[in-house]
Amino acid sequence: MARPEHNLRVKAVERIASATENTEWHGRLYLVGGAVRDPLLGLDRPNECDIVVEGDAIELVNYLYAAGISDVHPVVYPRFGTAMLHLEGSNVEFVSARKESYSEHSRKPNVEAASLLEDAKRRDFTVNALMRNIHSGELLDLLGTGLEDLKNRVLRTPLEPVETFRDDPLRMLRAVRLKNRLKFDFAPGLANAISQEASRLKIISAERIRDEIIKMLLDRSAAQSLKDLMSLGLLHEIAPEFVAAIGVDQGTYHDKDVWEHTLDVVEMAAQGEYENDEERLIVLLAASLHDIGKPCTKSIEATGRVRFFGHDKQGAVIAERILTRMRFPKRTVHAVSKLVGNHMRLGSAPEFSKAAARRLLRDMGELTEPFLRLCEADAAAIGRIPKPIPFDEIRSRLAEVQKSTESAPLDSPLTGKEIMAELGLKPGPEVGEWKQFLQEAVIEGVIEQGDKGGARKLLLRARNLSETD
Repeated sequence: MARPEHNLRVKAVERIASATENTEWHGRLYLVGGAVRDPLLGLDRPNECDIVVEGDAIELVNYLYAAGISDVHPVVYPRFGTAMLHLEGSNVEFVSARKESYSEHSRKPNVEAASLLEDAKRRDFTVNALMRNIHSGELLDLLGTGLEDLKNRVLRTPLEPVETFRDDPLRMLRAVRLKNRLKFDFAPGLANAISQEASRLKIISAERIRDEIIKMLLDRSAAQSLKDLMSLGLLHEIAPEFVAAIGVDQGTYHDKDVWEHTLDVVEMAAQGEYENDEERLIVLLAASLHDIGKPCTKSIEATGRVRFFGHDKQGAVIAERILTRMRFPKRTVHAVSKLVGNHMRLGSAPEFSKAAARRLLRDMGELTEPFLRLCEADAAAIGRIPKPIPFDEIRSRLAEVQKSTESAPLDSPLTGKEIMAELGLKPGPEVGEWKQFLQEAVIEGVIEQGDKGGARKLLLRARNLSETD
């Protein structure tokens, strides 16, 4: 069954076709790209909806807006002959049929009006150059190879691949993403061309690269995409910190090196079901980065045992650096760094007590479920785990504690002012230390939440003991 947003995109195209009946644009508008490709593969149309115009796309969009089919003013880009119109909950991009030329140091093309065939030649892949007339429904394969490549599930560039990727290096990332999402193969020579031109990614903005990486990680083929990025030399340009993970032996409990284990964790995480794309992205980013601190913390004991002391904390620092460099939002950077920095805590506890549950809820908050998802993926990917982590038991204990703490936070029953009044203190660090002491007492179950009387007694007793010591 088609998703609601798919139906809205179909409706948007139908409204455009209806609005241009018996106008100069009748029969001159063509869907192109994924909106043609994916339905032919039996898939829903993608979020993007692109229309090629034989004529002036900006003039067309202004006409459509004036005709009232959208109440959102269009966004136009006169230099490139493109315009965006928001319609039926979707953004529809219109582009004048054009040909392009590029300078060596920019992916922004110089454009000029051209035929539909020339427009098809300037596109990234033959399967994305298929066009469908929105009025007649006619399907055009102007390159003569698009339908055959679609049938054979082959990703091929309209021009020589080196030329295609040199013009717009972002296409190399799209090649990896589409190959794996659509389960295609690269045409002969395409992989070599990507490896040859990988360094050209330097001219692409961090934001553009980030957006492609996000799309890869949100797909169930995320692990294979990361593997391809590494083997083709693209990850060396995007995040060279990953390269150091190749060949790093992990010793007794792992049968794979750090990089191969990372791919396994990503594979496990990618197959899960999540509340939304934000949660999926956070977990997949954390899965990709959870052991990024291992290469720089590796040590070998006299017995030959391999250790990675502090790799979780060091990994959190490296993860934050990589994601900040790639211009991820601060909220995402903070969440992923926190997951990476805490991913070892379940494996080090002899049992998951109520106190441990309270601490986890306190420390992870809304990231508790993503944290568990990461730990589950990590545990499932370990080759020779000595003692399985009881995730069902952990979830039950967390639910039990959450239910008992819904009415009050896991915090000190006494405020800072109340602590100062009780102990005769002035504002300062000591007040915070006593407040932390009372919070720990709540977590350990020594006193109940909100028990001010019990907190005062414990506070005075602890202060007296500290003074006698």
